[in-house]
Order: sequence, then structure tokens, then C-alpha cells
Amino acid sequence: MLTTLTPLDWKRRAVKYYPDKIAVIDEGKQFTYKEFGERTDQLSAALKEAGIRQGDHVAVMLPNTHYMLESFYGICQLGAVMVPLNYRLSAEDLEYIINHSDAKMLIVDEEFSRPIEEIEGQLSLEQMITVSVPGQENNLEGVDYEAFIQKVPKGTLPPQVEIEENQLLTLNYTSGTTSKPKGVMLNHRGNYLNASNFMYHLNVRHEDVYLHTLPMFHANGWGGVWAITAAGGTHVCLRKVDPAHILALFERENITLLCGAPTVINMLVNDPKAKDTDVKAGMRMATAGAPPAAALIHKAQDILDLDIIHVYGLTETSPFILYCEWKNEFDAKSADEQAAIKARQGIELAFNGETKVVRPDGEDVAWDGEDLGEIITRGNVVMDGYYKDPKKTEEAIQNGWYYTGDLAVTYPDGFIEIRDRAKDMIISGGENVSSTEIEGVLFTHPDVREAAVIAVPDEKWGEVPKALIVLEPNASLSEGDIIQYCRSRMAHFKAPKVVEFIDALPKTATGKLQKFRLREKHWYGTRKVN
Repeated sequence: MLTTLTPLDWKRRAVKYYPDKIAVIDEGKQFTYKEFGERTDQLSAALKEAGIRQGDHVAVMLPNTHYMLESFYGICQLGAVMVPLNYRLSAEDLEYIINHSDAKMLIVDEEFSRPIEEIEGQLSLEQMITVSVPGQENNLEGVDYEAFIQKVPKGTLPPQVEIEENQLLTLNYTSGTTSKPKGVMLNHRGNYLNASNFMYHLNVRHEDVYLHTLPMFHANGWGGVWAITAAGGTHVCLRKVDPAHILALFERENITLLCGAPTVINMLVNDPKAKDTDVKAGMRMATAGAPPAAALIHKAQDILDLDIIHVYGLTETSPFILYCEWKNEFDAKSADEQAAIKARQGIELAFNGETKVVRPDGEDVAWDGEDLGEIITRGNVVMDGYYKDPKKTEEAIQNGWYYTGDLAVTYPDGFIEIRDRAKDMIISGGENVSSTEIEGVLFTHPDVREAAVIAVPDEKWGEVPKALIVLEPNASLSEGDIIQYCRSRMAHFKAPKVVEFIDALPKTATGKLQKFRLREKHWYGTRKVN
């Protein structure tokens, strides 16, 4: 008899075989797998007592703490759907997501209470659970998390629910290329197979000690929230990305594996303590979110002896669809050549399905490293669609293929490498930033006549938004004026970091903006110009 493919079953296995092993380390707190299992079961039972049923949606806005990890299991094993929220978003975006997702409950960390306080009266929630933070003021009307789960005795079995593998597990919102976030519907089967890819291709082992540098809200921690439990490894939580603290954890907890955007790598290698940090031999780091520079990979290997594994994916694909497979023959190449190879997105993973690069006519590009096309993919990890948005779903998934919007080439060995981003998406520090969203804000300023936003290289964040602005006649604005104007109307990480005032924007005879000409002086000699 076939059983449901769900990553939740891995918690059962971990509790069964590793009950006394440390499952979670969160600053001064530690939980064995038995204790972790008991807490998630208590959460499930408490949620049921509070009226949460199979298919209900529960929003969660927490940093990388044991509470966030417990929520993934406690909510989802009830058959409910978890809605992880990006705590960096503006109050306006959060209001839209919480209401659009039909969330009945919100579990929120007190550190992030302020934006929720602003919109509390506009939210269609039935209940709020708050996680206490020492010294943090909180004016939210909610029930304390610990008090909430302690209503249920330890040892209480989780509610018995029949879960189908194609039902929703999580609803993950992504800004995409429009101003309104889109709800990506990810099911149990897709998460199971993506986490299987995480385990296999990142060489996850029972002895691994995994540091959650990557936000768990970001595509479910890329699958790490499930995969580490599956192997019986140890989760080490990290509330904030602080390079000095991370380096200290490397030594104190003997970290063996972590994931993060290239900007995290950059922070680590440039920290003054990096050269003196005693890193455990063979420590691996998976990176994605923005193509990492070859020079950065080389630096990470030289300073921290990090084994960098480049992966690629999107929230819509659970997220992994490519990884840069390392071959023995690459060992004979120079360090620079090796770093250049590791900067490529790579080849299909074992369990995700088929991924390829096609021309506009749908034909595969030549495997010559020059023929440019769009990355498309199909398989079990692709989303079910965008929540309550069939039009956007039809645009994204055509004839069974999901169109990523990323432009790339394929090398003779099948390795794919991104050369540009369709729709002018900017990926800054691993976060999607829409140029059109920023332009929309800029155009609301009475003194802005025209505006264009492009990605420009940045040492810390990989790339950041730059605004090029044509002012109204006789208007006078400074760079600081524009940046502050945007920051007051959108999430701060989305606002432009650089502003340039120009007389005119380059256009074609038909009036189409030529952004590639704006990029030239920033990306000269690279495919980013095109």
C-alpha cells in the first residue's frame, strides 16, 4: 500500500531513532528530538483546541528560532497550511498577505510587533499568538506562545489527520515582478522531493550540525527545515545574521553545513575575525539567491576553507532545480577556473524533474555557452499555482512548463549559467526586488517626470537597485530625498541605494526604454549589459 510523501514523516522517524540526540540549539536552550517532538505535538493539539482545522491557514512571522521550526511541524501535521511571512516587509505588504492568504491565526515574534500594531484593526484574523522577547515592548492583543502550548500536557499525541500528498503544506508569498505579492502554493509531495534533493546534493549526514543562517520563511529554508530532521542532524538557530556571531558559532557548535545568499558569504569573509576562525574541516555552504561572483567563491575557499555549493531555484519550484555538480576532473584546474565553474547554476538535481533553456520559439538552445534563452522547468517540485490568481498562474505555467524569467546559456557539458534576468528583476542579498515596483513609487513623486531602476553591482549585497531620474523642470531633489521618499513607502530593503539625476532616458524610436544602455557603465564587458 502506498503511503503519503510528506516531509512531516521525518519527524516521526527522528523521534523514533534519535530520541536523546540534540535536535535544536537556540542560544541558551536545547531540545532533544523527543522534546522537540513533544513541543510540536503540543502545538498541534493546542491549535486544534483553538479551532484550527485541516485546510485552515496559519500565518507565522518569526525569526530563525525554535518557535519557527516548531511551527512548521506543529501547524502542518494538523493538516493546516503554514503561511511564512517575510518580517522585512512593510506593514502595507503584510496587511495584504495576511488578508489575501485567508489566515485565521497569526503567530508573531514581539520584535516584529510594530508593523502588526499598525494594521491590527484591518486584519481578518480570529486569534493571535505572540512569542515573548525579553525587554521587548508589545502592545498586541495576543496569547503568549508558551502559555498557549502548555495548556496541553506533554506526551499528548498529535491529532490524527489523513494527509494527502498533493494538499497544500505551505503558502509562500513572493514579490515577483509586480507590486502585489503572489501566494505560491506548495504541497507535501513537492516539499518532500525538494528536501530529498537538499539531503542528497548537499551531502546531509546524521552527524551534521546545521546553522540556519538562511531565513526559514524563505522557501521553507530551502527545505533545510525538513532535511536536517530527516537525517537526524542538529538544527542551530540564528535570530539575526551577525557575521561575528556566526563565526563564533562555527567554533562553539562545530557547524558543518549552512546555506545563504552570496551577501552572507561576503559578510563572513570580510569580518576581521574570519582569518582566525577555526572552521571544522569539510564545512559546506550552499549559496543561491543571486549568482555569486567567482572572486567571492575563491575568497571564501581561501579564507574560511568553505566548500561552496552553488544551487539555483525559485520559491515557485520549492525551490531547487539546479546545482553545480563538482567533478573530479575540475580538481586539476586553477583556483580561478574552479571558482568560475562554481559560479554556474549547474545541472538538474536528482528528484526535481526536467530543467532546460529554450529560445522564444520553444526550441532548446545550443549547448555552446553562447545561445541565450529562458530557463524553464517541470516536475513534482513546481508549485500548484498562485493562490486565488489563475491569470498569473496561466502566465507562469505554459503547457506544463514553468517559465522562470531568467535568461541563460547552456555549456557543452550541460551546465546552465544565468546571463541576465528577464523583467529586470533585481536580487539583492538573496531577496527579490522588483524594478517596476520601485519605479511605481518614484512616479508618485510630484517632482519626478521619468524614472528607471536597474541593478548595479554591490560588494556587500551582490547587486542593489539604482534609480535614474528625470526631474520636472525647475525641480530640485537630492539623492537622500529620493531614498527617504521610497523608504517611507515600501520595505527599506527594496528602496534604491543609489540615485542619479539625468536629462533624458534612452529610448527606441517607438518610445521603449533601453535599460541595457543604462547598465553599460556598471556592467561593461558582462552579459548583464544586454
